[in-house]
Amino acid sequence: MKPYYQDKWVKIYHGDCREILPQLEPVDLVLTSPPYDDLREYGGYVWDFKSTADALCQKLSDGAVLVWIVGDSVVNGSETCTSFKQAMYFKDYGLLLHDTMIYWKNGFAFPESNRYAQNFEYMFVFSKGKPKVANIFRIPTNTENRIKTKSACYRQSNGKTVPMKYETGKDYRNRENIWIYEVGYQKSAKQDYIFEHPAIFPELLATDHILSWSNPEQTVLDPFLGSGTTCYCAKKLNRKSIGIEIEEKYCEIAAKRCRQSVMELNL
Repeated sequence: MKPYYQDKWVKIYHGDCREILPQLEPVDLVLTSPPYDDLREYGGYVWDFKSTADALCQKLSDGAVLVWIVGDSVVNGSETCTSFKQAMYFKDYGLLLHDTMIYWKNGFAFPESNRYAQNFEYMFVFSKGKPKVANIFRIPTNTENRIKTKSACYRQSNGKTVPMKYETGKDYRNRENIWIYEVGYQKSAKQDYIFEHPAIFPELLATDHILSWSNPEQTVLDPFLGSGTTCYCAKKLNRKSIGIEIEEKYCEIAAKRCRQSVMELNL
């Protein structure tokens, strides 16, 4: 199986991921945003979720993480719940739903007149057993958008409050699981040719997940590589990466991007 593009850090394969995945070694992290609910056209290709999910689960090493970024469309007045159905399928397969995160897009299309503006997607973080890597971002406890106090409490199940062990402003806490990113032209990425792909996710989003769930020298996989964001960012972060893309014109965009990875990330 010859890669479409290959260098020291990156391998990109052109083809159906269901056919290519069985030939790969287990990986440490899967980060991907698959096509969902026919919201975009991808060269006329269609994909089967269940067979793809099965193949992906079989390629997760023990403790590996799968980040599945999806949303739902509205059909006949109702959201499809595609995201939840897929999440439950992975759980039924035996993966742990480690976290349900939100990708909040700082930009959105105009909604129908009877709906609020839709500006987020789900980032389901699954793991095969306990995650072997969890480099959780830490932020100061005393931030501008919170009340500044010298102490903090948490409430027990019986309703009583107990002082926490740290003082606000002196220690750090885990970052929230709602991540906000600028999206759109010259925001998700800087190179013009990348936007020939209809749905790219921000470089910073990929960077944050790669840093969170993998360490240098480990292998990151994106079975729906698209414009190549996952491989591009993984290479910048000294991770090995494998990308699979069924549409050849997107393989070329991804390969061109990885060849030019001396450019700075759009952080």
